[in-house]
Amino acid sequence: MKIRQINAMSIDVEDYFQVSAFEPYVAKNQWDNLPHRVENNTYKILDILDDKQIKATFFTLGWIAERYPSIVKRIVSDGHELACHGYEHIRVTEQTPDQFRSDVYKAKNILEELSGKEIKGYRAASYSIGASNLWALNVLQELGFKYSSSIYPVKHDLYGMPEAPRFIFEPIQNFDFKEIPITTIRLGHKNWPCGGGGFFRFYPYALSKWALNRVNQQEQQSAIFYFHPWEIDSKQPRQKGLSIKTRTRHYLNLHKMEARLEQLLTDFNWDTMENVFHINQGQNHD
Repeated sequence: MKIRQINAMSIDVEDYFQVSAFEPYVAKNQWDNLPHRVENNTYKILDILDDKQIKATFFTLGWIAERYPSIVKRIVSDGHELACHGYEHIRVTEQTPDQFRSDVYKAKNILEELSGKEIKGYRAASYSIGASNLWALNVLQELGFKYSSSIYPVKHDLYGMPEAPRFIFEPIQNFDFKEIPITTIRLGHKNWPCGGGGFFRFYPYALSKWALNRVNQQEQQSAIFYFHPWEIDSKQPRQKGLSIKTRTRHYLNLHKMEARLEQLLTDFNWDTMENVFHINQGQNHD
């Protein structure tokens, strides 16, 4: 019997109003005044994973962890991997190296203090590490991270580095630090996204399943899938004044997401980033 490839399931823990596409519409100083839905949505995801006995990696914003330490505590107590998504969802393309270092250091400390665990993984807001700012990977390595999952090897209007390797690689010479790109499928001369997010809601489920099977079976590689707590929440408050593109991207098929996710969890084998990609085992903090 052929052994099934194990894939990495990841969740970017942020609330609906924190997405990069809403930056022109929702000021950061208003975040605390908006209805927060991340706690209940994350608990719902944890319940689904628990029911299916699947472990995942939760890339968590420091801003969320500060306000909802119970989320962090439950992620860890349920046996999932806690990882860092920066402090307040600022794209790396909008930061200087010093600002980036400060933001990530702050978030990592918050997560480690709350969890008592070493934080090994980082994911940039909106996959905003690419050809123009690869220095950010050196900063992450210097801050003690073991891996990043911040490069998306596709061409996209908001992010992407299509020339990047499609699978796990070591971007810094002489250091055991890994970049684990979001999964794509190669068709023709182009990489197509198949690792989650809005594309998973846009494509028919059968197409996503076919693409992930191709990565697993033909290329014999582990895939990475990602989604956000707000994507299973079709009743979230609707923002006014959005462009048609932003409105479509954010709200399309939210009502179908939970059922599709349950199917995906059943159709494939899943585990944490740390386990799937054999990230160095570190020590817990005292």
